[in-house]
Amino acid sequence: MQVYQCCEAIRIAYNQIGSGEQGYVPNAIAATIRALNAVAGDERVPADLREQAAYAAANLLISDHEDA
Repeated sequence: MQVYQCCEAIRIAYNQIGSGEQGYVPNAIAATIRALNAVAGDERVPADLREQAAYAAANLLISDHEDA
């Protein structure tokens, strides 16, 4: 997926990180899993979105990629 395919909030954050306005997150995979976990565990979020977040987090956890 390319940044131009993402929602406006992600494109704004991407530009802020790229410009140095916001700090880069060195452990981005762990930060992503924490965010997905928050979505997956939030009963206020629709069930289909919680399932998508859980599936995405599980795929990241099972992948061979690790944060440095």
